[in-house]
Amino acid sequence: MSDAGAPGAVAHRASRALGWSLLNTLVARLGTLAIGIVLARVLAPSDFGVFAIATVTMLAVLSFNELGVSLAIVRWPDDPARIAPTVNTISVATSAFLTILLVVCAPWISAGLGDVRATPVVQVMALAILINGLVATPAAMLQREFMQKQRAIADQTNAWLGAGVSLVLALAGMGAMSLAVGRLVGSIVSAGMLWRWSPAPYRFGWDRDVARRLVAFGAPLAVASIVVFASGYADQIIVGSQLGAEALGFYVLAFNLASWPVSIFSQPLRAVAPAAFAKLQHDGEAMVRNFLRVLRLLSVVAVPACLAISGAATPVITFLYGAKWLPAADILVFLAALAVARIWFELVYDYLVVLGRSGSVLVIQAIWFLAAVPAMLAGVALIGAPGAALGQLVMVVVVVLPCYLIVLRRAGVKTTAFVAAVIVPTLAGLALCCGCWLISRSVSPPILAAVAAGASALVVIVALAAWRRDDVRLVRRAMKGGAR
Repeated sequence: MSDAGAPGAVAHRASRALGWSLLNTLVARLGTLAIGIVLARVLAPSDFGVFAIATVTMLAVLSFNELGVSLAIVRWPDDPARIAPTVNTISVATSAFLTILLVVCAPWISAGLGDVRATPVVQVMALAILINGLVATPAAMLQREFMQKQRAIADQTNAWLGAGVSLVLALAGMGAMSLAVGRLVGSIVSAGMLWRWSPAPYRFGWDRDVARRLVAFGAPLAVASIVVFASGYADQIIVGSQLGAEALGFYVLAFNLASWPVSIFSQPLRAVAPAAFAKLQHDGEAMVRNFLRVLRLLSVVAVPACLAISGAATPVITFLYGAKWLPAADILVFLAALAVARIWFELVYDYLVVLGRSGSVLVIQAIWFLAAVPAMLAGVALIGAPGAALGQLVMVVVVVLPCYLIVLRRAGVKTTAFVAAVIVPTLAGLALCCGCWLISRSVSPPILAAVAAGASALVVIVALAAWRRDDVRLVRRAMKGGAR
């Protein structure tokens, strides 16, 4: 188990964990991108739409599947072995109930989201909810102990095995079901690995006092996660229900491509940051300084990458997926820009959760949802699927970002400090976006335009990284608990 009183041990594990997490995400995303390109050329947009209906349904349930109690293992100040049996009981019981409920309700859900053909796909994907509940505690244990090497192996197995199975079945003509079966097979195998490597034995038990504390801790996070899901996936729900599976297929492809920078830059950090921030809970000033350093470094890399994709959306879609997917380009323009905000907000979310401000997160996510839904509905009515992305982007800039800045200010992070951390990368990214748009209009064929846009983005990122090179060292020290 972890030794919280040994800073040297924590330093070593946190540093290695961040490296493994980054490598894990990078390899997985490159692999799934390559497989996704092949699948997009084999499957029709409507197949992606049907699978998207099942995925959205599954993610909706996963957002509150184990009532948020597994995160308590990461933050628990004492030996988490005491609470693990109770966490297991809560996680498995709730996931089993929700799996059965989703299988029964699949026909009505599929029809409501735009295509009743998704019913059997939803039912297959429902089994992933039970698997998630079974591995919630082992996954949290690995995160707490910075065992990202083991997590990387499990995740890579999940990604590559699932993608390989999906590709074989797609070539055999199974359509959207090929994606669901591949996802399920990968999840089952990786779950076995997580059980095998868990630092604590897998046991069931029940401690009423522990359960009460877990539910008190996890319930606000579970509710917040539901609202996070609703605000994050309402666009797909609206597009599917209003425009049908084919339009949703175009939207999902653009969403997946726009999410690529989020996965590469944000998810590795999120695998380590909560545990690392938690080590500094006793020193508020150090937490603020280290949060701003991470934000600066994240912005230097992520903002130009996202905005370059936005500017070069048309040649990128055409080159990667083919001309039949070109309607996705108009959607990608807005979703890639929205990815910048998603990366910032995920970091802020983790920071506020460590500070115990989950209630504030819930309020902001509720505001996001209530503001974005009318804007997206109006956008879809006016310009179709791209309107859902545009409506959400406008509300994020006008409403959600100011709300997060207010909460951060109350948590000790000044608005001026936040703006100072992101302003230069943002201005550079906007200039890059305009440049990539000009490239997409003046350079052909699409492969040359996409390469030119990518090279331009790399130049900007390298220049910004050289400008903030000290932050690389400081962030690494912060993750080790050595920066103050």
